[in-house]
Amino acid sequence: MSDDTTTTRPTPKASGLDGFFRITERGSSVSSEVRGGVVTFLTMAYIIVLNPLILGFVPDSTGAYLGGGTGDGSNLPVIAAGTALVAGVLTILMGAVANFPLALATGLGLNAFVANAIATRSTWEDAMGLIVLEGIIILALVLTGFRKAVFHAVPQQLKVAISVGIGLFIALIGFVDAGFVTRIPDAFKTTVPVQLGNGGTLTGWPVLVFAIGVVLIVALWVRGVRGAILISIIATTVLAFVVQAVLGLGAASQEGPGNWALNVPELNGVVDVPDFGTVGDFSLFGAFSSVGFLAALLLAFTLLLADFFDTMGTMTAIGAEAGLNDEEGIPPNSQRILIVDSVAAMAGGAAGVSSNTSYIESASGVGEGARTGLASVVTGVLFLLSTFFAPLVEAIPSEAAVPALVLVGFLMMQQVKGIDWDDLEIAIPAFLTIVLMPFTYSISVGIGAGFLAYVLIKLVVGKVGDVHPLMWIVALLFVVYFAIAPITSWLT
Repeated sequence: MSDDTTTTRPTPKASGLDGFFRITERGSSVSSEVRGGVVTFLTMAYIIVLNPLILGFVPDSTGAYLGGGTGDGSNLPVIAAGTALVAGVLTILMGAVANFPLALATGLGLNAFVANAIATRSTWEDAMGLIVLEGIIILALVLTGFRKAVFHAVPQQLKVAISVGIGLFIALIGFVDAGFVTRIPDAFKTTVPVQLGNGGTLTGWPVLVFAIGVVLIVALWVRGVRGAILISIIATTVLAFVVQAVLGLGAASQEGPGNWALNVPELNGVVDVPDFGTVGDFSLFGAFSSVGFLAALLLAFTLLLADFFDTMGTMTAIGAEAGLNDEEGIPPNSQRILIVDSVAAMAGGAAGVSSNTSYIESASGVGEGARTGLASVVTGVLFLLSTFFAPLVEAIPSEAAVPALVLVGFLMMQQVKGIDWDDLEIAIPAFLTIVLMPFTYSISVGIGAGFLAYVLIKLVVGKVGDVHPLMWIVALLFVVYFAIAPITSWLT
């Protein structure tokens, strides 16, 4: 006869590392979390290379370079160190506070926007101050619950179009920085603004290095190789070193085709004490005086919009991949995730390395078994350790790194299938948003044109009620933004 009096003892509550991160509860293990954290780092460590290349060679309106450089790449290790520092600290914070397998680093697209649309019109300090301000606003929106209201104000398909447009913009930057696409001097008075290579032909070994890099990164990616981007950068850099050792090509500053586009692949060190010279180099309200109140407001809004929606989509996608979302598709600790992400935006600006945001590459770690914040802590620690290897950045030519921009552009472009191209009321605004970002080399122009087109079309077809009040306000701001020159001329 069975003993019916036997009682089931409660499962002992996990303690220590397991209890803090709820590892067993989420069906994971310490080894899976460590492995997932390492894989996530490998798939996104390329940002330590790319961010300095995107930010380090753009002079601001005064001719100054971020990190105290002179346009020769001497500032790249400083930017790399700051990039790795912020990514490490904030990714650890994400793991410890939100217990979510999500890593953060400088946002691609956002950094290009900061460099090409803000810093060139003000100073680097003003541009970074605007990012800090944008982060403060997002944090306030999160804490007050208003972020959800703003999220619903912009039509979902316009949000998709913004991501797709940024993807094309990133890809164009990659092709231009590699010399695969070049600008045609205005003196020629041609009917096309850009061209293939030099005079319509591909010239020089550096362009070949870039082309091989693109082929390699695509081949690795379609084969599902983990760390494909990082592997491609390393392999193509080795090839660049071989080419440089044999041919001794010139620097970007030297005239004539066939030279390296930005920096020459020369090794001047491997390990060094990191220089965090960009940290604290920002002016909170400087942009409002340098570019004007309205322009600064719209630039901040553009940063906010890009940062705003990417995180919502990223954390939802990562949560779904990890099987952590609830029945409404909301990941655990979503409020904490959004708070850390908002702090990341501020931290990136305060450290002078552009806004930090959540990375979809975290899905690679989830694929390796990551289910908790311990994976993020591992990724963050690896980012901190990488600050000691910042000098290596100087040795990596843009031709070896920017193939990653082309691939990231493709990945962002895949979202275009989320737009209903048969619905003209959304398709036309989405089209304008997408194409005007690369065509005008401006993310804000694309967003403004899309918003204005959406509001105008709804007005024409008599569906004013479909437009959220906030969209009307934003559209009006963009009208003033586009007409700022004649308005200023008229007023003065």
